[in-house]
Amino acid sequence: MFFNRVAVSLFEFILSVVMSGFVIYFTYRMFIHANPDFNMEDEIKKGNTAVGVLVGAILYSASTILQRGLGSVVNMFRMFMSAPGEQSMPAWQIILLSAAHLVLPLILALFTISLTLRLFGRLSKKLQAGKELQKGNLAVGVLLAAVVIVASQFVGEGVSAISKALVPQPNIGRIQILR
Repeated sequence: MFFNRVAVSLFEFILSVVMSGFVIYFTYRMFIHANPDFNMEDEIKKGNTAVGVLVGAILYSASTILQRGLGSVVNMFRMFMSAPGEQSMPAWQIILLSAAHLVLPLILALFTISLTLRLFGRLSKKLQAGKELQKGNLAVGVLLAAVVIVASQFVGEGVSAISKALVPQPNIGRIQILR
């Protein structure tokens, strides 16, 4: 039993480290290339704090949403380790389910953040957030960062629920309560 707890904890730690690096890199690359108004990476290199604040908020928000999917993966691994003789699924199927539990929240996080920024841009056309951001308007950068963080807080639990609903949990057997 002690070995199982240590193995699950070690698995959760390693998965968290790997996923944090992956999420940071993938989210950064996607949003840098997805901005049609200007090159965000060039603006960050120039020292544009407003763009840096927004990109930081995007990274934070994507990671908080994806963290909701990690719980499902850890729970599947915990079930696999707790009842190794009772699995109704082979290990390769659990690995595929785990991958789905990680990929789906990432896709939903990126979609949510992108949609939120575009919707806010359309609702506040007079602000011209893209142009102001490119000029280095820190107030606009902080405002957009807050929009992204608020959106991630609202959709985080929904993303977790969708992930759990669409990707089935493995069955580890039946428990007979009363005869």
